[in-house]
Amino acid sequence: MSNVDTLVEGLPKLNVNIEPEGIDKFRLYKDLLKEWNEKINITAIKEDSEIDIKHFLDSLTIFRTDIIKDNTKIIDIGTGGGFPGIPIKIKNSSTEVVLLDSLNKRIKFLNEVIKQLNLKNIKAIHGRAEDFGIDKEYREQFDIAVSRAVAPLNILLEYSLPFVKKDGFFISMKGPQIYEEIEEADKALKILGGQIQEKYEVELPFSDITHVLLVIKKIKQTPTKYPRKAGKPKQKPL
Repeated sequence: MSNVDTLVEGLPKLNVNIEPEGIDKFRLYKDLLKEWNEKINITAIKEDSEIDIKHFLDSLTIFRTDIIKDNTKIIDIGTGGGFPGIPIKIKNSSTEVVLLDSLNKRIKFLNEVIKQLNLKNIKAIHGRAEDFGIDKEYREQFDIAVSRAVAPLNILLEYSLPFVKKDGFFISMKGPQIYEEIEEADKALKILGGQIQEKYEVELPFSDITHVLLVIKKIKQTPTKYPRKAGKPKQKPL
């Protein structure tokens, strides 16, 4: 019996196709996640089918936006166990992906996943968005920034938009509370150069969970004083 049955059955419900080789990668990814999770806390989700639904299928809902094209350069901010960055890479191997996380033990896990799954053109970096967002090597260098619910939207925008090229996109993956957060993020959007383009509501297969994909287009460059120093966006949101 496969340990990715729920994933395989859920893919058609999202209109997502993964090649057999990709399914094998998800299988190995799950094994590594469970193995490492016994040593360090990567995820509170431990059941096979729950990992398929709440990590793998949830990450793959991002393809409903139709924004991720071949050779797209993507940064995943606050990636945690690699979500959604690694599932994006498995689905579309031509993408160039950077996984950013502030916990070094997670970076060690991600590097092991990258090695074991033999993924190319993907790297995991240890650090804070506020520091890398002012680094010339990363600032406004990405077609797309993605993040799965690491902070309220007005804070998340300051973490994310500095990485995005003008005319690129930030995709925020959130729960239904996003609608309240949008109202509070109006000022941050104006200051940082973002404009809401689209909202996609997606029901996760085999669950009663509805998630929202918020697509924000970067319409102008982010002023150089943003992001502010580490900790400031959280203490004093825009």
